[in-house]
Amino acid sequence: MRRRNIIFLAVFAALLMPAFFSCGSKQRLYIYNWTYYTPDSVIEKFEKEFGVRVIYDEFASNEDMYAKLRASKGRYASYDVVFPSKDYVPIMIRQDMLERIDKTKLFNLGNIDPEVLQIASYDPEMEYSIPYFYGAAGIVVNTARVPNFEKSWSIFAREDLKGRMTMLDDMREVMGGALSYIGYSANSRDPQQINDAKDLINNLWKPNLVKFDSEAFGKGYANGEFWVVHAFPEAVYEEIADNQQLLESTSFFIPKEGGPSYIDNMCILKGARNIDLAHKFIDFIHRPDIYAEFTDTFGLPATVNIPARHYKKRNALYRAEDLKNTELVEDVGNALDIYSKAWFNSIRAGD
Repeated sequence: MRRRNIIFLAVFAALLMPAFFSCGSKQRLYIYNWTYYTPDSVIEKFEKEFGVRVIYDEFASNEDMYAKLRASKGRYASYDVVFPSKDYVPIMIRQDMLERIDKTKLFNLGNIDPEVLQIASYDPEMEYSIPYFYGAAGIVVNTARVPNFEKSWSIFAREDLKGRMTMLDDMREVMGGALSYIGYSANSRDPQQINDAKDLINNLWKPNLVKFDSEAFGKGYANGEFWVVHAFPEAVYEEIADNQQLLESTSFFIPKEGGPSYIDNMCILKGARNIDLAHKFIDFIHRPDIYAEFTDTFGLPATVNIPARHYKKRNALYRAEDLKNTELVEDVGNALDIYSKAWFNSIRAGD
């Protein structure tokens, strides 16, 4: 009996072995991206078309992404493609963290909106980065719970909504919003202005918040725990896409005072193991039908890819025109230390 079992197991293993090695031999692409930012359907199509496997990790803020990569002490090649925002691309270029883009391997660059490239002053020739999305965080309101509100950052000062609101756990987004509300630039380098923004957040906004959160606010909004959330709209849209009633009572707006906007980018990390495959992925994203699928999945406008606008099947939560009153988040140089002290030593201290 024991011998028969051994023979059976050997035959079974032999039958499984080709499938095992076939699966194990697939080339892998390692991606480090924002939460809720590339649809599963797009990843699956890429895997199928190129016969590869994508390993996909997520981060909640540029600070988290950057800190993790820097902590690797130069071993950035644990990932191939990373998605930093505009203000972090020049930092990563200066610190030799990125590979040069080989544009001869990209056939869809002509689809990128020239107006986006004009404002992409950090890398206008796309030497190290390819624009992925141009957009802005804003404020999502459940109008069934909050029927009357002003489309302003001042909503976070409303004591009647205390315990029902969250803001992003993102230093530049929150402080940029406060700076814009006061009337300063979202990219101010003035220590007194940055201090004014810190005081506004601490004294008027933070007391009414449940928390600063860049990960679970979408779920909290979907289940009715939160009524007002400072949000990247795609994260909320993903959670409520199948809830028609909540969709109808959800309003997203970019505050009238303006605020930070961003260009997120696709970059290849220095020493990446799969550089050719990384280029194929970047090019795949800018295929018009794929870019339209990405933006439709999350209710976003096709801000970066012009031909994709003709492939879209759903209305977006906001229009590209709504970004005109915003400021792209810039690299603030040495002033970043002032922001960090205000954020980590005061606003986020004790949380």
